[in-house]
Amino acid sequence: MKTSDLIVKILEQKWVEVIYGVPWEENLDLLDSIWKSSIELILTRNEQTAVFMAATYGRFTGKTGIALATLWPGATNMMTWVAYAQLWGMPVIVITGQKPQNKSKQGAFQIIDAVSMMKPVTKYATSIVNGSRVPYILENAFKIAESEKPGTVHLELPEDIAAEEVNEKYVQLHLETQKTRRPIVDEKWLEILKNEITKAKSPIILIWAGANRKRVSKYLTKFIEQYNIPFFSSQMGKWVVDETLPQYLGTAALTSWDYIHEAIAESDLIISVWYDTVEKPTDILWINGIPVININFIETTHDYVYSPYLDIIWDIGNIFWRLTETNISHNWDYSEIYKINEKNHLKIVNNQKLEENIPYLMPRKLVTDLQEILSENDILALDNGLYKVWIARNFKAKKSNTVLLDNALATMWAGYATAIEAKRINPDSNVVCVTGDGWLVMNLWDLETAVRLKLDITIVVLNNSSYGMIKWKQAWAWHKDFGLDFWNPDFIKLAESFWAKWYKVEKKEDFKQTLENTLTEKWIKIIDVDFDYPIDGKIQ
Repeated sequence: MKTSDLIVKILEQKWVEVIYGVPWEENLDLLDSIWKSSIELILTRNEQTAVFMAATYGRFTGKTGIALATLWPGATNMMTWVAYAQLWGMPVIVITGQKPQNKSKQGAFQIIDAVSMMKPVTKYATSIVNGSRVPYILENAFKIAESEKPGTVHLELPEDIAAEEVNEKYVQLHLETQKTRRPIVDEKWLEILKNEITKAKSPIILIWAGANRKRVSKYLTKFIEQYNIPFFSSQMGKWVVDETLPQYLGTAALTSWDYIHEAIAESDLIISVWYDTVEKPTDILWINGIPVININFIETTHDYVYSPYLDIIWDIGNIFWRLTETNISHNWDYSEIYKINEKNHLKIVNNQKLEENIPYLMPRKLVTDLQEILSENDILALDNGLYKVWIARNFKAKKSNTVLLDNALATMWAGYATAIEAKRINPDSNVVCVTGDGWLVMNLWDLETAVRLKLDITIVVLNNSSYGMIKWKQAWAWHKDFGLDFWNPDFIKLAESFWAKWYKVEKKEDFKQTLENTLTEKWIKIIDVDFDYPIDGKIQ
């Protein structure tokens, strides 16, 4: 058999169901092997979408997503999105092609050192130079991608190695590896943790994106409810615990001076669950701030921004399960924290009045309408713009993976590509993507991908004919209004060319009903809504 056949057979043994990508001439043997297999190939119109979809697959399933591209131009197109998955901590293997390594009649045409290029944005990168090594390389690739902290692995496959014959005995070298069991907390450390929590007068919990695991979410929720402990989250940790619970304080949408910081300041201990420095830290975690206990799967790097006085490095789900199975005697007082929290909730409601005399849609009403229309099982995918600050703070997520936002690499195009895969994996949920007009023109190609896959997605385009977030910051910094405005094409004709349905919303009062109507229709629907940010420059 060919090396490419061996690779695909092992991928099947690893229960790989789908590969996303843009194959090219250097991938033809691998493409042929995929065709003969049980694995589905989802052709995307750009390599970046392939990696985004693979990463979202990893996020929802916990299994490694696979993305495919050709050599130099395809590999470089992948770079930003590989970094996205690496920072986020989503397991992904990207496979790129390469010219023949042993004999090439094209010299150095299209050749760069893609492996070295990928190393800074992956956990591991290597070239497959011998078919007999494939079982070991793939076994290690999956283990590295899925081990804590999950991330990306890059494998380069030269076309002559993909086509070479390999002895079938090497198929037998691959044995299904048992899952690695994380170490569980011992009695000594559990007792230390219990004592520290007991000594505190008002401990609270901070939840980060890495806690987005089913067992962690289950037992962390049980612990919060059992002991009535207040909790708040980072932007990327929004969906780990039900935010409609009375113990929810809010989301740290801003690094400092956000609504919840006043309530947090009343605490004397923060129990931080799966912190990672790729997320924007909130300033109460600084070295001179409130004492922090770090609970994580992996060791933490201490610095000025994050310096916990106690590290508990064990299985997080097991820790909170053990804490709920034991009796923690305490005399905690949260009266002041909950009083401030109620005041903050009223502030969010009352600040909606600041938009009453504005004819077009603004962030606060956008969030209110989304909250009223979307059910607990619906999925909201966000591109990157200033609107995500209001959504992070004001929108309450009830279930895991129902608000998908990126605050690690914070790259444009994250929202729609994420929405495509979220809908593919969750066909019974409504999926709404909120993005800007800058994104829509910058990344049009994969509208066709969603149409071809017959996916039902509603795209809300916030139209202000500018790079709105940067323009808002430009005004806030008292700089000249310069360099960030553009004009848009005829979006209706654009939508028609991609077979999408288009709706224009000029009055903010019409947005809610339009959104509700689109959720009853099948197909790709685009809502073009006139939108802008507060002119006073305040994120209230």
